[in-house]
Amino acid sequence: MASLRRIAVATSSTIIRLTSFIFLRWIPGHHFVPLVVTSLVVYLSSIISLLKDTQPHESQTTKARDSNRHNSVSSRAKDGDSVLKTLLTGLPSPKWPLLTRITIIINVALAVLTLDFLTRGILLYSTTNVAFSRIGYVSPTTANLVFREPDSARLPVAVMFQEVSDLSQDWYEEGIVYKLDDSTDFTTTVTLTDLKPATQYRYSLSNNKSGTFTTAPLPETSESSRLSFVTSSCLKPNFPYNLLSHPLRVPGLEQMTDALAKLPKLFRPSFMLFLGDFIYIDVPWRFGSTMSHYRSEYRRIYSSPSWTHGPEDNRAIDLPWLHTLDDHEIENDWSQGNTTAPYPAAADPFIHYHVRANPPIPAAPFADPDNVTYFAFTHGPASFFMLDTRTYRTEPSYKNSTILGQSQLQSLLAYISTPEPAGTHWKIISSSVPFTKNWHVGTTDTWGGFLDERRTVFEAMWRAERDLGIRIVMLSGDRHEFGATRFPDPELKLGPDQLLPNTAGLGLHEFSVGPLSMFYLPIRTYHQTDSEDVMVKYAPNGNSKFGLIDIADEVEDVGLTAAAPVRARSSVLTYSLYVDGEVVWKYRLSVPLDRDVSVHSPSLPPGRVVEDDIPDLSWSVVLGTVVGRVPVLAKRVVETVNGLYYQLADRLEKMERLD
Repeated sequence: MASLRRIAVATSSTIIRLTSFIFLRWIPGHHFVPLVVTSLVVYLSSIISLLKDTQPHESQTTKARDSNRHNSVSSRAKDGDSVLKTLLTGLPSPKWPLLTRITIIINVALAVLTLDFLTRGILLYSTTNVAFSRIGYVSPTTANLVFREPDSARLPVAVMFQEVSDLSQDWYEEGIVYKLDDSTDFTTTVTLTDLKPATQYRYSLSNNKSGTFTTAPLPETSESSRLSFVTSSCLKPNFPYNLLSHPLRVPGLEQMTDALAKLPKLFRPSFMLFLGDFIYIDVPWRFGSTMSHYRSEYRRIYSSPSWTHGPEDNRAIDLPWLHTLDDHEIENDWSQGNTTAPYPAAADPFIHYHVRANPPIPAAPFADPDNVTYFAFTHGPASFFMLDTRTYRTEPSYKNSTILGQSQLQSLLAYISTPEPAGTHWKIISSSVPFTKNWHVGTTDTWGGFLDERRTVFEAMWRAERDLGIRIVMLSGDRHEFGATRFPDPELKLGPDQLLPNTAGLGLHEFSVGPLSMFYLPIRTYHQTDSEDVMVKYAPNGNSKFGLIDIADEVEDVGLTAAAPVRARSSVLTYSLYVDGEVVWKYRLSVPLDRDVSVHSPSLPPGRVVEDDIPDLSWSVVLGTVVGRVPVLAKRVVETVNGLYYQLADRLEKMERLD
């Protein structure tokens, strides 16, 4: 019978290896670090005790081996079993002292790697002296430039810009920044003005920071019919963990940069719509909740070498970034409003690093403009409304629960119902959390916890598509998975065959994508349960995912049936999903531009898949492949197991602060 010490050694060794692997390569949950460290202490103390007890026995065994050289083959086999046991369990072997040392080294090394991932970036890169510059919102005649300069010897900072052109080499001075201090963490935002539409510019600061950007086109011009942009959410440096990598490197950012560099210049994105979790203050470990802790996390991200990866004319830092707030920039599953700690401390750097460079607030914010953190703008053929689903929300799943707050809800409804000018054919609404309730882990943290308010918004959207002839698309993040969902207008009265999972078709469409660079969930959490939220596509795998949206005028077949297609000039939106740097799925939506009555069908044309390289690994498909059609009883068993599975996964996610 095994002694308690041997059980302790084997158990603690197994925990070290399993949890460190999960932590470094799979999910950086905050419970794993204490487990690894505690298990290492138990392992070392137990194995040292065992080694002391086996030393005399080891000496006797050595003498016996010297006097009995004729050991049998079966004895050697037992020695082989001891080797395997030592390597797999971490138990000491008197006959193989070298292997015993190796297995101890393995367990200690795994614990050291765990602590390295947790602390190296923080200990070696305080980033208090980091200086950087980036472009935020860009209009036809302006561009928001945010920069940080903590070195007073480099002040004042002159801000210059010039048109990138062989015809003009003149530099223009926008202004001079004389003072930067700790009140803004040494950041400021300068708006470059009097710019030409649809023109590439270069900016230069006197502290040796520089970059490029392109202004937006004027409405109702030839350039304004096309728009490309990218969207994603969630990033964490050096994950999956790589010992040889820079601790602040963001692999997904580099993969995105390389993928976009391969595109023809016409398809290069105009901006990044980043939908939250730019920092992870509480993953894998919250080291503090003060303003300085939050500020340091932003500085570390902007210190990443990945921003300048790739050719000089295609760096991620030169892509204008527009930002939405989500929970890990505050606290996991945040729903305590904007006055409860730690929100005020968390909001400070978000405002200075992101909000100041974001687009303007809506024309009708229904709140004090100084306290508004939702935004609206128009770029080419699309208008945008960037929701804040954290600052104003209340606890979910109550009768009067709100995810937007009254002012933001009224502002959104006003935006949805307002006709767009000629040339603007799309309303794009972004949310940090998904609209669909098809995700069955952490559902209440999404719009699934605010279904009454969701219904109010959806009814306004359906009405706008019917009455205004404009198409509404929703973009979201948060889930570390990709899910495309459509929400059919009940007035269309679609048949059952048009509401099946994994089908393109009619309805409002949502594309939810993430992470840009983080873990993906090893469990499958998304599936369709009713005809309200119709699954179009689910792609859970991949540490790096982003969507490329391209809108352009084309000639498309419009109409509800393929039997009687009508060719018409249309504004076509193509959504391309990139996973780990490669395109794996494309989907198209269109808005007919010909106002002739004969072209119009009762609704906007259905969406269609144009490329699909994603294997369908959903549970229903796997089950169907293995056993075919199962009886109703088996279906009920699967549903029960699924329910218990999702409850367990939901508790695990909340425990580990993962979503």
